[in-house]
Amino acid sequence: MKKGTNAMKMSFNGPIEGVLLIHLSGEWRIGEALPSFKEIQNQVMSEIDIRKVAFDAKDLAQWDSSLLILLTKIKTICSKNNIFLDHEGLPEGAKRLLELATAVPEITDAKKVEEQETFFYLVGAETIYFFRSAREMIAFIGGAFLAFIRFFKGKARYRRSDLTMTIQECGAQALPIVSLISLLVGLILAFIGAIQLKMFGAQIYIADLVGIAMVRVMGAVMTGIIMAGRTGAAFAAQIGTMEVNEEIDALKTLGISPMEYLVLPRMLALVLMMPLLCLYADLMGILGGSIVAIGMLDLNIHQYYIQTKNAVGLNHLWIGLFHSAVFGILVALAGCLRGMQCGRSASAVGDAATSAVVTAIVSITVATAIITIMCNVIGI
Repeated sequence: MKKGTNAMKMSFNGPIEGVLLIHLSGEWRIGEALPSFKEIQNQVMSEIDIRKVAFDAKDLAQWDSSLLILLTKIKTICSKNNIFLDHEGLPEGAKRLLELATAVPEITDAKKVEEQETFFYLVGAETIYFFRSAREMIAFIGGAFLAFIRFFKGKARYRRSDLTMTIQECGAQALPIVSLISLLVGLILAFIGAIQLKMFGAQIYIADLVGIAMVRVMGAVMTGIIMAGRTGAAFAAQIGTMEVNEEIDALKTLGISPMEYLVLPRMLALVLMMPLLCLYADLMGILGGSIVAIGMLDLNIHQYYIQTKNAVGLNHLWIGLFHSAVFGILVALAGCLRGMQCGRSASAVGDAATSAVVTAIVSITVATAIITIMCNVIGI
């Protein structure tokens, strides 16, 4: 205890006839060092004939919540040892606060006990979730297909300004990032191929490697991944925010189909812009390969151009454009689907954007494998 004229003090008297009297004096403030609780505990536990604990607070000058902390601890130890606690000697305010603090006892079994889920339960839950998600996805794809049919019939209800703005966002505004990534991919392909081809004196074939790889697959794949992270996530966040703000519910109440008003313009924009972005990515990738060929392999630009022209055929170009159109549909479907499935909270919008990117990239990878196998079977 802190020494001084006004320091908090505590002393004991007894037990006399089974009553332990605790004298409280001085100023009890929260900033002061509290008396040791072990001293009180030892005093109560050492005397087996104590039946009541009382207080004498006549010399108590001032007090605050520090006194209530000590009284609560004394109340707890008295309850455990079946000792009656007499509040009469305490200040009136302290008595009321102590009664209020101990009015409702703690419910010991109120905490939820987490049970360990079994393996079969987890498998069943994941299976149910998979089939439910598959059903929602099929229903969404069907709704999008019907919206396209209404569009070709001229009956779809959407704003042309939304379509124009989305085309601008998916097309012109995506050119800088597509330029950078495609140029670097062409550089990387050419650099890796140059190390191997230089060993055999076949440096000229670096143009074949970069040209066919970029035009046939890599240009479309890299553009699709870029648009999945850039545009697909934006679609999910935009529609998810509308779901949180109940704007989609308002559209349904007004008799406007969200598939036509929200999903259709975004799908049309990506399907139209992806082939054009893919062509641009092909050119930037070939340009990146030419930089390595001219700088490392001492080839001139005319040789590189002629070799690329002879290696890359129209069948490679059409396969790449078909890849890009399919990727545009997949990215738009993934972004809009996850946006429609968004919950009604702020964190759900972020989860929807993340899920849209993951779904789009996985779909692009699977679609690339399927199209490659089909082209191999057909022989093109």
